[in-house]
Amino acid sequence: MIRINLLASERTQAKKKLTLQTGQKLAAACTLILVLGGLFVGWRYWSLTQQSAELDRDIAAAQQETQRLSSILQQVQDFEQRKAQLSQRVVLIEDLRKGQRGPVHMLDQISRSLPPMLWLTEVKQVGGDVLIDGFSTTQTGVSDFVVNLEGSGYFRKSIDIVGTSTQPLPRPPGELVKFTLRAGFQTPGATPAAAPATAAKR
Repeated sequence: MIRINLLASERTQAKKKLTLQTGQKLAAACTLILVLGGLFVGWRYWSLTQQSAELDRDIAAAQQETQRLSSILQQVQDFEQRKAQLSQRVVLIEDLRKGQRGPVHMLDQISRSLPPMLWLTEVKQVGGDVLIDGFSTTQTGVSDFVVNLEGSGYFRKSIDIVGTSTQPLPRPPGELVKFTLRAGFQTPGATPAAAPATAAKR
């Protein structure tokens, strides 16, 4: 009987030791799991921090690149504006050069057509017509001036004498003729084209 009781006691102790060992193993496993979980969380946090820092660097680089491209785009726009302004100036200069040829030739031909004892007081261009005001000591001088202008090739024929008036000259005795002419200015290149048209009308 005593022997049987001892065997039962040994079995109980063996069960307690086994339970204790199982609990220790379970606790060790839980501790290991917690440590591994903490290590994973720490590694994950460090990885996310690195990714966030890398994204911040990429965003900063992209912003710098955007600023650089914006400055380049602004320079391109400024260049295009300057180019457009220069093009407009070139066109304006060319137009002025073309426009200067006519008045220069017109004034040159008017001065060459002046007969003696005739002078001008005003020459102005209104559209395609030229108004000429001046004085002459004789009526013949005005007629000669008209004939000279028509023969120059720079003025269309049938120059109109808009008006004439005479003013007395006390010394020496005589008259001073004031006149106004209306002439149509044209370039010499247009003269050959105008001649056949005139001939056709006739």
